[in-house]
Formats: sequence, structure tokens, C-alpha cells
Amino acid sequence: MTDATPRHRGHLKVFLGYAAGVGKTYRMLDEALKLKLQGHDIVIGYFEPHGRQGTIANLEGLELRPRQVISYRGHQFEEMDLDAILGRRPEICAVDEFPHTNVPGARHAKRWEDVMELLDAGIDILTTMNVQHLESLNDQMREITGIQVRETIPDWVVKQATEVVLIDLPPRALLNRLQRGV
Repeated sequence: MTDATPRHRGHLKVFLGYAAGVGKTYRMLDEALKLKLQGHDIVIGYFEPHGRQGTIANLEGLELRPRQVISYRGHQFEEMDLDAILGRRPEICAVDEFPHTNVPGARHAKRWEDVMELLDAGIDILTTMNVQHLESLNDQMREITGIQVRETIPDWVVKQATEVVLIDLPPRALLNRLQRGV
């Protein structure tokens, strides 16, 4: 395709976990590598390793786009570089931490809004989130856990997903992974 007009709106695939550490990012990167090996043009638009070496190792062979540095209140913050991804125009972009709140100065307040712009540009998206970030479950999660989740995604955004992959582990396996730093 030679013009800038997208052939279609991109497809959204969400790797949805029930807790941090269950393997959402690992699975997303594993799928990204499989897609690349099948000949798809894929980039990693944003990746948050959380110090997990096994997950970091999954980046091997994948194109990781540099982050945009934004100054805010005398500090430097790194965010996904939306313009660089749009300029690169990959077929597929993997974006970790879907519910993330961007630092003031970014084009959009929320990363999910960045993802909506990429989808509108015809780029397919792989992304990650935990169930407690779904807006409609926010009150119930606060009642159950006593924690108010501030980074939420409207239900209508997640309903646009072509596919949702549930990632879960039994509590004992999750605790074991977290103790090992995996």
C-alpha cells in the first residue's frame, strides 16, 4: 500500500489477566515473535519489563520502538512515541500496559487513547491489562480489595476487541512466580 489511507481499522487483541505477574506481557511478546516469524511487520510500541528477565528475553528478534521523553515539573518521563509508530506504519504494534495514564504533555491523557489512534490508522494492536482496570468493575474491585483503581478503561473500548485472551494462574503458582522474581 503506497498511500497513507488505512485499508481498514486495526484489530484489537487484549491479553487480560486477573492479577499482576500472571504472564500477560510474556504471552503478548511470545505472540509478537510468532507473528514476525510468519512474515508480519510488527513492532513493540511500548514494553514494561518490571525487571523480569524471562520477559525481557522475549524481546530478542523484535523491533522495539524508542520511547518519547516528556519533561514535566522538572522531571523526565518516558512514554510511548505515538508519532514515531504512526510514521513507521507497522502492520501490528504490541503495546504493554493498556490502562496507563500518560504524563501531562503527551497527546492523549491515557494510553488506551493512543491505542485508539493507532487502530484508526489501520494498525492491529496486541495489548495487556488486568481485569481490575475495567471501568464497570471498579466499584466491585474496591469493595473486595479495599483499593481504588484509578487507571481504568471504559468498557466500550474493551468491547471493540476482536479477541480477548484470558491469562490466569492458580494463587500458589502466582505466589511462587512472584517469590522467584519471574
